[in-house]
Amino acid sequence: MVRFENVSVRYGEGAEVLRDLSFDIRPGSFQFLTGPSGAGKTSLLKLLFMSLKPSHGRVELFGHDTDKLCKEDLAVLRRRVGLVFQDFRLLDHLTTYENVALPLRVLGRTEASYRNEVVELLRWVGLGDRLTALPPTLSGGEKQRAAIARAVIAQPELLLADEPTGNVDPAMAQRLLRLFVELNRSGTSIVIATHDLALMDEYDARRMVLHEGHLHVLD
Repeated sequence: MVRFENVSVRYGEGAEVLRDLSFDIRPGSFQFLTGPSGAGKTSLLKLLFMSLKPSHGRVELFGHDTDKLCKEDLAVLRRRVGLVFQDFRLLDHLTTYENVALPLRVLGRTEASYRNEVVELLRWVGLGDRLTALPPTLSGGEKQRAAIARAVIAQPELLLADEPTGNVDPAMAQRLLRLFVELNRSGTSIVIATHDLALMDEYDARRMVLHEGHLHVLD
């Protein structure tokens, strides 16, 4: 599903943030991405989402060399990827329900075909009473849960999540992780960036550890 070959990243004329990364992500796999603050976890997720190009090396996603794709083809591939970044990126003029339903609208589905799915998922993440709320009225934890619901609603082939449990209490963190596990069981490959070692210890999953720009994979 994903292949990195000798990938490096630098911003401007600065030092390389990521150096010579080579690894694969297999279909249906589950992995945690961890490392100290500033290690480059968010940069690696951006590479996986194709919103950041490597300064060196080759990134292959779904069998395509991303460097050879035009913007339109990249946009089509991104629809196969679910994404949760720490800034949430909810659309302020849309309700919670509308934000979560957006990926299904983009796929051309009618509201009648997806309404029950969206409502059920929002109830699962504890937002059943916030369907009509606009993002500016949501707390940080509520925005986090809405962003996660939006990322998983279309059952993407690859899910990327940057600290998805960082703004929620331990009980909700466990509930969200169970959601990711169920999504993985249905075939989605999962990459979760987290600092929470205790949370990782509860799951038998591959660990990808970033340290000083280098990646160490622990299967």
